[in-house]
Amino acid sequence: MPVVKYIQAKTILSHVKGKDDWFGLKYNMNLYRGCAHGCIYCDSRSECYQIGDFDGEVLVKENALELLKKELPKKRVVGTIGFGSMNDPYQPVEKDLNMTGQALEIISEWKMPVHIITKSDLVLRDIKLLKEIGKIYSAVTFTITTADDELSKIIEPHSPTSSERFRAIGILSATGILTGITLMPVLPFITDSEENILSIVEKAKEAGAKYIIPSFGMTLRDRQREYFYGRLDAHFPGLSEKYRQKYKNYYSAGTPGYKKLSKLFFDKCTELGILTRIPKFSPGIERQETLF
Repeated sequence: MPVVKYIQAKTILSHVKGKDDWFGLKYNMNLYRGCAHGCIYCDSRSECYQIGDFDGEVLVKENALELLKKELPKKRVVGTIGFGSMNDPYQPVEKDLNMTGQALEIISEWKMPVHIITKSDLVLRDIKLLKEIGKIYSAVTFTITTADDELSKIIEPHSPTSSERFRAIGILSATGILTGITLMPVLPFITDSEENILSIVEKAKEAGAKYIIPSFGMTLRDRQREYFYGRLDAHFPGLSEKYRQKYKNYYSAGTPGYKKLSKLFFDKCTELGILTRIPKFSPGIERQETLF
């Protein structure tokens, strides 16, 4: 597991450039740099993010909460604060440090909306805070790439299993918290079977997920690509060569048979009444129940 180190940050809340059509974020916040979940496909390993030793270290922004207290009062526009763009806010170190939990307490005081992306059921610890923030708007989105726990242990080795995530969705949804799934990435030749996609949609419905946001394919950038291919060699012998031949040095790897798979996904979501876009925060909405 990565070594935990402490750093000082210059700022903690960053403005999202342009309009965020995916999640409706106005601000982004990362309390950590690096992630201990070890997902073999993670795009944050890419050189462009300049994170450094992504798999060897988790850097904790020691002064993040103090910065948040100073920066929040200066935000004149009420907008959704996103957690989880570059790492998981509920990765293992959070259990001891409670940085995300404390940040939610501060945000709750200022009545700002939040959106959390995670793979961890540790988020259940903060249900009361998320319910309180939900009077304005709160959403929790779980990344789920496979319905198969054994496969999830290979491609997301230090994360809670997919079944644990589905269970957490059920608990959050039952309490009235807006909860859904990011079905991304879809890994070519690994998680792109019709059986897997349909199973995720069906399990999402059973758990009470309100939405699933898909992206059929993955990025393949510099350091991310080489790490991913190394993991393929370890767990799926011969598959990295298939990737190299098909995708060469492309920036991304689209899912073969995308059109058929996409239609299958959207048709199933329509059949089961699952949204394929997240209901976003709008000023004037006092309770997220009114979204439905």
